[in-house]
Amino acid sequence: MKKYIRIWEIDFLRGIAILLMVFFHLIYDLNVFFKLPVVYQEGIVYYTGKVAASLFITIAGLSCCLSRNNLKRGLVLIGLGLMITLITFIAAPDSNIVFGILHFLGVSILAYCIFRNLAAWKLLALGTLFIIAGPYVSGIDMPNNFLVPLGLFKKDFSSADYYPLVPWFGLFLYGMALFKLEYQKKQSLFKFDLSNNLIVWLGQRALLIYLVHQPVLLGILYLIFNKD
Repeated sequence: MKKYIRIWEIDFLRGIAILLMVFFHLIYDLNVFFKLPVVYQEGIVYYTGKVAASLFITIAGLSCCLSRNNLKRGLVLIGLGLMITLITFIAAPDSNIVFGILHFLGVSILAYCIFRNLAAWKLLALGTLFIIAGPYVSGIDMPNNFLVPLGLFKKDFSSADYYPLVPWFGLFLYGMALFKLEYQKKQSLFKFDLSNNLIVWLGQRALLIYLVHQPVLLGILYLIFNKD
């Protein structure tokens, strides 16, 4: 079985996403857990978090086309997502994560096989439909939360991290289209190689960093703000 093919600019963009995500969660933690008057729900911090997620999702769609182990990858991510749901439900019920980025990526990677044979223009068109449908779907008031993964929920639904398939699967399809348009040779688009740098290194370890960065951030902040 072929392994995932590493292309340095993909790891670089994933590393950028990691840095943006850590910054966003730092501000989030300062506000939610340490009650500092910093804002994460709007402005540059809010969009920093969305840019990070958008990069992760688009790159995930592209990466699926470079890997032949998507079943395992998808199941692992779903399992980790469910573990985070359980941990947050127990440890921080006010910040519980129901269908976060890991749940979303796991389901999307499993769904990849359904769309993999579509032409690039069809992936772009379908992805655009998902994105356009987002505001309309989220405006529907459901009687229950059974369809939360699709973006359909009751008005009282909340999740600290929430990435439903509508609209976010649209970006995943964009990533698949990007592979068909630019990366079918499975090699870098650049004549130079910048793979030997910290950002690429971070990008190659994105999942591990995602799993550990919040406990590390909270631990450091606790030491800073609870010196007594």
